[in-house]
Amino acid sequence: MKRTVPHFVCALVLLFTTFKGISQDIHFSQFFEAPLLRNPALAGLFNGDLRFQMVYRSQWNSVTEPYETGTFNGEYKIPVGGESEDFISVGGQILYDQAGTAQLSATHILPVFNYHKSLSAEKNKYLSLGFMAGIVQRSINRSKVTTNSQFDGSSYNPNLGDGETFDKSSFGYFDGSAGISFNSQIGENANNNYFIGIGYHHFNKASNVSFYSNNTTRLQAKWVLSTGIKMSTNEYSYITIHADHSKQGPYSETIGGFMYTRKLDDPTNPRLTISGGAMLRLNDAFIPVAKIEVSPLAISVSYDANISQLKSASQGRGGMEIGLSYQKFFEKNNTTKNASRCPRF
Repeated sequence: MKRTVPHFVCALVLLFTTFKGISQDIHFSQFFEAPLLRNPALAGLFNGDLRFQMVYRSQWNSVTEPYETGTFNGEYKIPVGGESEDFISVGGQILYDQAGTAQLSATHILPVFNYHKSLSAEKNKYLSLGFMAGIVQRSINRSKVTTNSQFDGSSYNPNLGDGETFDKSSFGYFDGSAGISFNSQIGENANNNYFIGIGYHHFNKASNVSFYSNNTTRLQAKWVLSTGIKMSTNEYSYITIHADHSKQGPYSETIGGFMYTRKLDDPTNPRLTISGGAMLRLNDAFIPVAKIEVSPLAISVSYDANISQLKSASQGRGGMEIGLSYQKFFEKNNTTKNASRCPRF
């Protein structure tokens, strides 16, 4: 009984935040594998012509019905013609989330466009401006909603009304984001880079994002400050550091950490690398991460070890994430492979 009570309370808290948490966005522990979710101006900041990334997350399995989230994004980088060192990136993001017993779900389909302006004639140094906009659809499975109004005095009675007054089980809206980022090579080594950027999400502040028709709730805008640095430690290894701070209404989140990568073959053009490290989401989770790359494919795995106030009810367990990415150059006339400079990280 001692274990059942905190689990039940925790489940109620999670359900409450599910209904109220439309103002708080989905997040990933492997946020570095979902760049468009951070800032649309981070599209195209990679060493290649084409990149696909996918992240799947499952959490709170030990407390209630698991919350499942998946994202898929693709980016294609195209040099601007003539003598210009500028580039454009086109692509998009598909995001799906399903939360809790009531199967509260959201599907986002968001195309992205990014322009990279070269700021140097000698090395990689780019200012990028990105836009992302599309459609979001949210729904709930009303048949899965149970409330205390369906308690008949002795047990749960599904024939009783749930007492809720929301009159629709789905709704959709238009959503838009914009961002700016700066990335630059460090010194003479083109493999050493850093970036900093700021993204402004939900700039249109969509209205009536609610299952209640007479509700005037607006989607709260979110600011995300992102930064990262990649530095070689020797010919065969390098360290990558990522950090984000986001603010959306009364909610804020800070996450950051590092990855150490070791090249296992040709150091100038490695095909096989392994990486390990950890991220920390302040006051929430410690996140070990491991990654292996057999170019052009890579797979990463992480796990949230819960350090928040819910750690007792969740027994310290949080969320598992799996990431998969595909990144390569094309052998064609307009490839970025032979470009003297291109935006990368």
